[in-house]
Amino acid sequence: MDQAPQHAPQPPAPEPAPHLLPEDRPDFDRTLDEALRDPALTAAFAAPGPHLNPAQLRTKAARSADAAAAAAGPEYLRYTALRAAGPPAPLGLTDRLRSEEGAGLFPVLTVLTPILAGIAGLLLLVIGYAVRGASPDLALAHALVTAGWVSLAVAVTALLIGIVGLLLTALRDGAAPAQDAELAEARLAWLAALHQRALLPWLVANLYTDPAPAPTAVPRPGQRPGSPGYSSPGFSSPGVEGVTTPDGRTQRPADFTGPGYSSPDYASPDFTGPDEV
Repeated sequence: MDQAPQHAPQPPAPEPAPHLLPEDRPDFDRTLDEALRDPALTAAFAAPGPHLNPAQLRTKAARSADAAAAAAGPEYLRYTALRAAGPPAPLGLTDRLRSEEGAGLFPVLTVLTPILAGIAGLLLLVIGYAVRGASPDLALAHALVTAGWVSLAVAVTALLIGIVGLLLTALRDGAAPAQDAELAEARLAWLAALHQRALLPWLVANLYTDPAPAPTAVPRPGQRPGSPGYSSPGFSSPGVEGVTTPDGRTQRPADFTGPGYSSPDYASPDFTGPDEV
C-alpha cells in the first residue's frame, strides 16, 4: 500500500526587521557614512563600469533603513529594551518621601529630628529626675521622666530611619552607573553589528542596482495633475495684426511705429474791430 508523500518541514519564516526609531537615525546615518568610506567600497566606486556612486547608494540606504539594518536586529532589540527599562524603581521609604515631600526635605528631617528629639529628651529627664528627687510623690516628676524617655526613643528611631535611607540611596546610586554602563555597551554592540554585519553587505549587494527613484514633483498652482510643464496661458491685447506669440509678445511689422498725433490746426477768426467813423 502506497504511503502518502510526506512533505519536508518548512523552515521558520524570518522575523521582520525591527523598525528603526527616530532617535536612532543619527547613529544610523553616522554609521552609514563610515561604511561608505570602507576600503572595499571605495575601491568598487573607483572601478570602471556601471554602478551607483556614493551619493546614490547613500540615498538608497537611507530610504531603506529598516532593510539595511535588519541583520543587526538582535543587538538593536537588546539596546532598545535596556533603554526602555529606564532607571531602577524607588527602593524604599527614602525615595517615596523624596517624591512626596521634595528632594531636600527628607535629608533635613533625618538630621534635625534626632538632634532635637535627643536634646529635648535629655532636658526632660534631667528636670524630671530633679523634681522627683525633691518631691518623689509629685505627679509632674513622673510625667517629665516619661516624656524624656519618649523623646529619646523618637530620636533613636529617627536616627535609624536616616541610616536606612542613606543605605538605600547609596544602593540606588550604585545601581545607576551599572545600568548606564550596560546600556552604553549594548549601544556599541549594535553599532558594530550595524557596520560590519548589516550595512557593509547591504551596500555591496546594492552597488550594481538601480538608483532610488527621484521624489515626485509637487504640482504648481494652475497645473493639471499628469500634465508636465502645464501653466496657465498668457493673455495680452492683440497687436497690429491681431495675433500674439505663445509667450505673449505682440507680432508687429518691422516698419510699424506708433500712430502719429498732432494737434488740429486752429486759428482765431479775423477780427477787425468796430467800424471807424
